[in-house]
Amino acid sequence: MVRFSTKGRYGLRAMMELALHHPGEPVLMSTIAERQEISRKYLHALLTSLRAAGLVRSVRGAQGGYTLGRPASQIRLREVVEALEGPLALTDCVFDSTVCNRAPGCKARKLWSDLSRTLRGHLEAMSLQDLIGDERVGTGQAAGCPASLPSADLAGHTPASD
Repeated sequence: MVRFSTKGRYGLRAMMELALHHPGEPVLMSTIAERQEISRKYLHALLTSLRAAGLVRSVRGAQGGYTLGRPASQIRLREVVEALEGPLALTDCVFDSTVCNRAPGCKARKLWSDLSRTLRGHLEAMSLQDLIGDERVGTGQAAGCPASLPSADLAGHTPASD
């Protein structure tokens, strides 16, 4: 099974949480941690990596916290995931052919390379703004949680449309 680690998943949730706040308004790390159910220690490590990549910035002082480093519409999901997970490749040989002596003639390596390129392309095509849509803080639900999505019955009706 191919899957992202908690670094990528939790980091993306933290970025969504920041994107849901008013632009430029700092959000306390404790608020993000509480709303996203991430330990403060782990969140601090994630925010440090995201800050090093220029995706978030920290604001010191009494009204301090964290904000997005750029508008959500200018942050690609690929940037977020790669800042936390490293290069997106399904196998090591996709980025470094020296890790396997069979890489130069390996037919499967092309498959892994094509799939990795597709994944990177999909994440590059989506911005953080695309992910959150028109949502904003104040809905009482945490970003990235299934509860924040409207429920619908099989006919496609949502509680708001009835």
